[in-house]
Amino acid sequence: MGGRGLKRLVIEDYLGQRARIYGGERAILIEVAPPGADIEERLSELSALAKTAGVNVVGTLTQRRERPDPATYIGKGKVLEALSLARQVAADTFVFGVELTPAQARNLEEFTGLKIIDRSQLILDIFALHAGTKEAALAVELAQLQYLLPRLRGWGQALSDPGGIVGTMGPGETRLEQSRRAIRRRIQSLLRELQEAERAREVRRARRRRFGPEEIALVGYTNSGKSTLFNALTRGDALVADQLFATLDTKVRRTFLPDGRAALVTDTVGFIRDLPPQLIPAFHATLEAVREASLIVVVVDAASPAAFEHLQVVRKVLSDILGPEEPRPPLVYALNKLDLLKTSEAWRRAEALLSEAQPGVLLSAKTRENLAELQSLISTFLPKKVPQSTSASYH
Repeated sequence: MGGRGLKRLVIEDYLGQRARIYGGERAILIEVAPPGADIEERLSELSALAKTAGVNVVGTLTQRRERPDPATYIGKGKVLEALSLARQVAADTFVFGVELTPAQARNLEEFTGLKIIDRSQLILDIFALHAGTKEAALAVELAQLQYLLPRLRGWGQALSDPGGIVGTMGPGETRLEQSRRAIRRRIQSLLRELQEAERAREVRRARRRRFGPEEIALVGYTNSGKSTLFNALTRGDALVADQLFATLDTKVRRTFLPDGRAALVTDTVGFIRDLPPQLIPAFHATLEAVREASLIVVVVDAASPAAFEHLQVVRKVLSDILGPEEPRPPLVYALNKLDLLKTSEAWRRAEALLSEAQPGVLLSAKTRENLAELQSLISTFLPKKVPQSTSASYH
């Protein structure tokens, strides 16, 4: 790579641009999984993430390995194979379906000369694209900066070798430290703003607990159809899109149950396997909605071949959110996308899922088939409103 190209990459790195997806990248997807894992399903999910981020996928590679290569995650042979494919299809980016260490990302960039994006970076940028409220945008910016800070670097040795692209050792390190200090200051500022927003939310929550109706939280794997079900239950107009993380900002709307009671339904952020830990603050509104709920409706895409795996991910996340405290809100399962069950195999899988997820209903939020059955189930399991002093254990 020539000096001019190397200098451009160093400048991009200072600005954090090489840790970002801008849409339009010509990317090769690289999915890695241990033996026995459904690598095709993982590649399909990575492809959906890339599509949501606006990436132009021009090729794919898969690899099975027990443990990552310390230097490049996939090993030198696979890197050479990826580089050869990139030259054939004129790719400018590799998107990995795993999280890379800063050293692995740096080594891959130096070896290939192309942009390296891992799963965490991809999810962070999708959140940045979809954050619709100020608080969500602040939380996502915080997550991006926390992820970027340990990865802020020069291109290889360009910042530390005498005569490097950006001057000598001293000025290069000074500029890098200035960038790090600026990021740390911004992180502290974001933390203060988010703490203020949390205090305001606590005031609103306390008012709802005292005067409001019972609360129902819709949770599920991303793209399971929560927003469609939210609209069906509340006659609302939440965004519905066939992409991952279409809903980031928690929405609340009133519904009326068959027994005449009113309840508040909350549409939450979708869960996903291996969520980047830096994004946990962006889930605060969802976490609170789940903890405060009187009843939780777990929405599962029954037409997905990975439905059982998605159900286990959701159950694990719920267990982490709710912790060991008892009593827990009751769970009701909405096995969605009945209208997409087109084969006998799909029906058998959905019926097996229904036997596992009880109490549950197989329905279509889109066509509203069996929606009344779900509403009746919610009425049955939603606790009756009780005086605040005796309901404190839910909160």
